Amino acid sequence: MAIYDLSRSICDGDPGVRVSPARTLEKDGWNASTLELYSHSGTHMDAPWHFGCGEATIDETPLSTCMGPAHIVRLPDTQDAEWLTVGHLGALAENFTAGHSLILHTGWSRFFDQPDIYRRKLPRISEELARWCVEKRVRMLGVEPPSVADVNSIEEVTTIHQILLGGGVTIIEGLVNLESIPTDHCHFAAFPLKIHHGDGSPCRALASDQPFPSA
Repeated sequence: MAIYDLSRSICDGDPGVRVSPARTLEKDGWNASTLELYSHSGTHMDAPWHFGCGEATIDETPLSTCMGPAHIVRLPDTQDAEWLTVGHLGALAENFTAGHSLILHTGWSRFFDQPDIYRRKLPRISEELARWCVEKRVRMLGVEPPSVADVNSIEEVTTIHQILLGGGVTIIEGLVNLESIPTDHCHFAAFPLKIHHGDGSPCRALASDQPFPSA
Protein backbone atom coordinates (compact mmCIF):
# COMPACT_ATOMS: atom_id res chain seq x y z
CA MET A 1 0.00 0.00 0.00
CA ALA A 2 1.38 3.41 -1.02
CA ILE A 3 0.49 6.20 1.43
CA TYR A 4 0.57 9.89 0.46
CA ASP A 5 0.65 12.52 3.20
CA LEU A 6 -1.62 15.43 2.20
CA SER A 7 -1.29 17.44 5.43
CA ARG A 8 0.67 20.62 6.02
CA SER A 9 3.01 20.49 9.03
CA ILE A 10 1.81 22.66 11.91
CA CYS A 11 4.60 25.19 12.43
CA ASP A 12 5.03 27.95 14.98
CA GLY A 13 4.36 31.28 13.34
CA ASP A 14 1.96 30.00 10.70
CA PRO A 15 -1.39 31.83 10.65
CA GLY A 16 -3.30 30.89 13.78
CA VAL A 17 -0.46 28.76 15.18
CA ARG A 18 1.74 29.30 18.21
CA VAL A 19 3.98 26.55 19.60
CA SER A 20 5.96 27.26 22.76
CA PRO A 21 7.98 25.03 25.11
CA ALA A 22 6.13 23.87 28.21
CA ARG A 23 8.91 21.57 29.46
CA THR A 24 12.49 21.02 28.32
CA LEU A 25 14.72 18.01 28.53
CA GLU A 26 17.50 20.05 30.16
CA LYS A 27 15.32 21.61 32.87
CA ASP A 28 12.51 19.14 33.44
CA GLY A 29 13.74 15.81 32.12
CA TRP A 30 11.42 15.69 29.11
CA ASN A 31 10.29 17.83 26.18
CA ALA A 32 6.69 19.03 25.90
CA SER A 33 5.00 21.90 24.10
CA THR A 34 2.02 24.17 24.52
CA LEU A 35 -0.02 24.44 21.32
CA GLU A 36 -2.28 27.36 20.51
CA LEU A 37 -4.21 26.54 17.35
CA TYR A 38 -6.91 28.39 15.46
CA SER A 39 -9.45 25.67 14.73
CA HIS A 40 -9.17 26.25 10.98
CA SER A 41 -5.41 26.49 10.69
CA GLY A 42 -3.34 24.47 8.26
CA THR A 43 -4.96 21.37 6.78
CA HIS A 44 -8.33 21.25 8.51
CA MET A 45 -11.90 19.98 8.51
CA ASP A 46 -15.04 22.05 8.96
CA ALA A 47 -18.01 20.95 11.07
CA PRO A 48 -21.61 21.94 10.20
CA TRP A 49 -21.71 24.11 13.33
CA HIS A 50 -18.95 26.26 11.79
CA PHE A 51 -21.56 28.13 9.72
CA GLY A 52 -24.69 27.29 11.66
CA CYS A 53 -25.72 24.39 9.43
CA GLY A 54 -27.13 22.38 12.32
CA GLU A 55 -25.79 21.43 15.71
CA ALA A 56 -23.25 18.80 14.60
CA THR A 57 -19.78 19.60 15.95
CA ILE A 58 -16.41 18.23 14.91
CA ASP A 59 -16.28 15.61 17.67
CA GLU A 60 -19.55 14.18 16.33
CA THR A 61 -18.18 13.62 12.82
CA PRO A 62 -18.78 9.92 12.02
CA LEU A 63 -15.49 8.22 11.26
CA SER A 64 -17.21 6.46 8.37
CA THR A 65 -17.46 9.82 6.58
CA CYS A 66 -13.74 10.48 7.03
CA MET A 67 -12.51 7.90 4.52
CA GLY A 68 -13.40 6.36 1.20
CA PRO A 69 -12.77 6.39 -2.56
CA ALA A 70 -12.01 9.75 -4.16
CA HIS A 71 -11.73 11.33 -7.58
CA ILE A 72 -8.98 13.90 -8.20
CA VAL A 73 -9.56 16.66 -10.73
CA ARG A 74 -6.32 18.25 -11.99
CA LEU A 75 -6.66 21.98 -12.67
CA PRO A 76 -3.08 23.22 -13.21
CA ASP A 77 -4.13 26.34 -15.11
CA THR A 78 -6.36 27.76 -12.38
CA GLN A 79 -6.26 31.55 -12.35
CA ASP A 80 -6.40 34.01 -9.46
CA ALA A 81 -9.87 34.20 -7.87
CA GLU A 82 -11.28 31.84 -10.52
CA TRP A 83 -14.75 30.42 -10.01
CA LEU A 84 -14.62 26.61 -10.15
CA THR A 85 -17.71 25.29 -11.88
CA VAL A 86 -19.20 21.95 -12.85
CA GLY A 87 -17.60 22.49 -16.25
CA HIS A 88 -14.14 22.19 -14.67
CA LEU A 89 -14.92 18.56 -13.82
CA GLY A 90 -15.09 17.45 -17.45
CA ALA A 91 -16.48 13.96 -17.99
CA LEU A 92 -16.49 13.35 -14.23
CA ALA A 93 -19.52 15.63 -13.95
CA GLU A 94 -21.60 12.88 -15.54
CA ASN A 95 -19.66 9.85 -14.34
CA PHE A 96 -19.17 10.70 -10.67
CA THR A 97 -20.03 7.89 -8.25
CA ALA A 98 -22.38 9.11 -5.54
CA GLY A 99 -20.85 8.80 -2.09
CA HIS A 100 -17.26 9.17 -3.26
CA SER A 101 -15.07 12.15 -2.38
CA LEU A 102 -13.85 14.91 -4.71
CA ILE A 103 -10.39 16.48 -4.53
CA LEU A 104 -9.53 19.56 -6.58
CA HIS A 105 -5.83 19.81 -7.39
CA THR A 106 -5.18 23.44 -8.38
CA GLY A 107 -1.58 23.67 -7.17
CA TRP A 108 -2.65 26.50 -4.86
CA SER A 109 -0.68 25.12 -1.91
CA ARG A 110 2.48 26.52 -3.53
CA PHE A 111 1.32 30.02 -2.58
CA PHE A 112 1.14 29.34 1.16
CA ASP A 113 4.03 31.72 1.88
CA GLN A 114 2.41 34.43 -0.26
CA PRO A 115 -0.72 35.35 1.75
CA ASP A 116 -1.80 38.06 -0.69
CA ILE A 117 -2.29 35.28 -3.23
CA TYR A 118 -3.02 32.27 -1.02
CA ARG A 119 -5.76 33.96 1.04
CA ARG A 120 -6.92 36.84 -1.13
CA LYS A 121 -6.89 35.45 -4.67
CA LEU A 122 -7.86 31.85 -4.03
CA PRO A 123 -9.92 29.85 -6.54
CA ARG A 124 -13.45 29.48 -5.22
CA ILE A 125 -16.20 26.91 -5.38
CA SER A 126 -19.11 28.35 -7.36
CA GLU A 127 -22.65 28.02 -6.07
CA GLU A 128 -23.36 25.78 -9.06
CA LEU A 129 -20.54 23.39 -8.14
CA ALA A 130 -21.48 23.44 -4.45
CA ARG A 131 -25.04 22.40 -5.31
CA TRP A 132 -23.72 19.73 -7.67
CA CYS A 133 -21.65 18.30 -4.79
CA VAL A 134 -24.77 18.07 -2.64
CA GLU A 135 -26.80 16.52 -5.46
CA LYS A 136 -24.08 13.92 -6.14
CA ARG A 137 -23.71 13.19 -2.42
CA VAL A 138 -20.00 14.00 -2.38
CA ARG A 139 -18.64 12.58 0.87
CA MET A 140 -15.67 14.92 1.29
CA LEU A 141 -14.67 17.91 -0.79
CA GLY A 142 -10.93 18.54 -0.53
CA VAL A 143 -9.23 21.74 -1.69
CA GLU A 144 -5.77 23.30 -1.39
CA PRO A 145 -6.69 26.93 -0.52
CA PRO A 146 -7.52 27.81 3.09
CA SER A 147 -11.22 27.98 2.20
CA VAL A 148 -13.70 26.82 -0.41
CA ALA A 149 -14.82 30.44 -0.81
CA ASP A 150 -13.52 33.99 -0.62
CA VAL A 151 -12.71 34.52 3.06
CA ASN A 152 -12.84 38.28 2.46
CA SER A 153 -16.53 38.15 1.48
CA ILE A 154 -18.77 37.15 4.38
CA GLU A 155 -21.73 36.72 2.02
CA GLU A 156 -19.87 34.39 -0.34
CA VAL A 157 -18.07 32.37 2.31
CA THR A 158 -21.31 31.90 4.24
CA THR A 159 -23.36 30.88 1.21
CA ILE A 160 -20.91 28.28 -0.09
CA HIS A 161 -20.24 26.76 3.33
CA GLN A 162 -23.93 26.58 4.14
CA ILE A 163 -24.74 24.83 0.86
CA LEU A 164 -22.00 22.25 1.33
CA LEU A 165 -22.14 21.65 5.07
CA GLY A 166 -25.93 21.90 5.14
CA GLY A 167 -26.07 19.36 2.32
CA GLY A 168 -23.95 16.77 4.10
CA VAL A 169 -20.63 17.44 2.34
CA THR A 170 -17.61 17.35 4.65
CA ILE A 171 -15.11 20.09 3.76
CA ILE A 172 -11.34 19.62 3.94
CA GLU A 173 -9.25 22.74 3.28
CA GLY A 174 -5.51 23.39 3.08
CA LEU A 175 -4.43 20.16 1.39
CA VAL A 176 -0.86 19.78 0.12
CA ASN A 177 1.23 17.31 -1.87
CA LEU A 178 -1.58 16.31 -4.27
CA GLU A 179 0.94 16.12 -7.12
CA SER A 180 2.49 13.07 -5.43
CA ILE A 181 -0.59 10.94 -6.15
CA PRO A 182 0.15 9.30 -9.52
CA THR A 183 -3.44 8.62 -10.61
CA ASP A 184 -6.72 10.50 -10.60
CA HIS A 185 -8.36 7.98 -8.30
CA CYS A 186 -7.34 7.18 -4.75
CA HIS A 187 -8.63 6.29 -1.32
CA PHE A 188 -8.80 9.46 0.75
CA ALA A 189 -8.97 9.92 4.52
CA ALA A 190 -8.92 12.91 6.85
CA PHE A 191 -9.21 12.63 10.63
CA PRO A 192 -9.83 15.67 12.85
CA LEU A 193 -8.96 16.07 16.50
CA LYS A 194 -11.89 15.11 18.71
CA ILE A 195 -12.55 18.60 20.08
CA HIS A 196 -15.64 18.82 22.28
CA HIS A 197 -18.20 21.13 20.67
CA GLY A 198 -15.60 22.05 18.04
CA ASP A 199 -16.48 24.07 14.94
CA GLY A 200 -13.55 22.55 13.07
CA SER A 201 -10.12 21.09 13.60
CA PRO A 202 -6.71 20.63 12.05
CA CYS A 203 -6.68 17.14 10.57
CA ARG A 204 -4.31 14.55 9.22
CA ALA A 205 -5.21 13.95 5.59
CA LEU A 206 -3.80 11.11 3.52
CA ALA A 207 -4.40 9.11 0.40
CA SER A 208 -3.66 5.54 -0.58
CA ASP A 209 -3.67 3.48 -3.72
CA GLN A 210 -5.63 0.77 -1.89
CA PRO A 211 -8.81 0.82 0.22
CA PHE A 212 -8.48 1.50 3.92
CA PRO A 213 -9.42 -1.52 6.05
CA SER A 214 -12.77 -0.23 7.30
CA ALA A 215 -13.77 1.91 4.30
